[in-house]
Amino acid sequence: MPRRSDLYARIAVGVLAVSSGSILVRLAPDATPLAAATWRLVLASLVLVPIAWARGALRTLCLRELAVAGASGLALALHFTLWFTSLRHTSVASSVLLMSTHPVLVAIGAAVILRERIGRTSAVGIAVVLLGSAVIGLADLRSGTQTVIGDLLAVGGGACFAAYVLIGRRLQRTVSFIDYVAVSYGVAGFAVLAAALALRQPLFGFRPASYGVLVLLAVVPQLIGHSTFNWALRHLPASKVATLVLGEPVGAAILAYAVFGEVPSWQGALGAVTILFGIYVSQRSGGGAT
Repeated sequence: MPRRSDLYARIAVGVLAVSSGSILVRLAPDATPLAAATWRLVLASLVLVPIAWARGALRTLCLRELAVAGASGLALALHFTLWFTSLRHTSVASSVLLMSTHPVLVAIGAAVILRERIGRTSAVGIAVVLLGSAVIGLADLRSGTQTVIGDLLAVGGGACFAAYVLIGRRLQRTVSFIDYVAVSYGVAGFAVLAAALALRQPLFGFRPASYGVLVLLAVVPQLIGHSTFNWALRHLPASKVATLVLGEPVGAAILAYAVFGEVPSWQGALGAVTILFGIYVSQRSGGGAT
């Protein structure tokens, strides 16, 4: 088990990596949301699946483990499809913040399914995080129907992410990290690719710069960011990891300002500060590294 300081240092790197995801999607406007998700997941799979196969790891999984890891991949594919689509209808900050309402679902699922106790302090922290997300959502409610649609898509993406986190925490009790991410990313990549082909979404013909962005999307937020969170699920309760992921909205908002000049409203800034405080409170609760 890694030392607590090393564990959180690695998670901090993961947060920084995933924060770039929404920015990179915006930097490839000629790629549809489904095309961006396809490139991200397929390229990540092409890196991980051969590594897992060469180690002989994938061949040790039973049918049930493959099926559960596959379900995680389907949840991940739907998460990205809904979230990336939301970015076309609402701001980066709002999309990421509202997608990040998943901790409450993870907390409930962890208590009911995984038998992980959610302490009072952790529950307060999660409630504070949701309050911050509500502040953002109410601000967007005044911006028109399209913005609200984007917000609802982001919330749906968050629900799928909650399922993904819960499955990852449960399955990695018996399955190795590399096995889990290889199958999960592989199934997710296949699912979004099949959907893109069925819906006749263009997967090529983009600007040269967009291809570079799509490769970065697979390497930085997926292989580095998401893989870091999956690794953390081996050492921390699911509710804690889900709450730590919420450092992403703040990083995304800062990057959106730097890259696009997208200035958050005072409600957005208040929501971001509230979310950060909720993360701090929740991580001070019991139930540490395992």
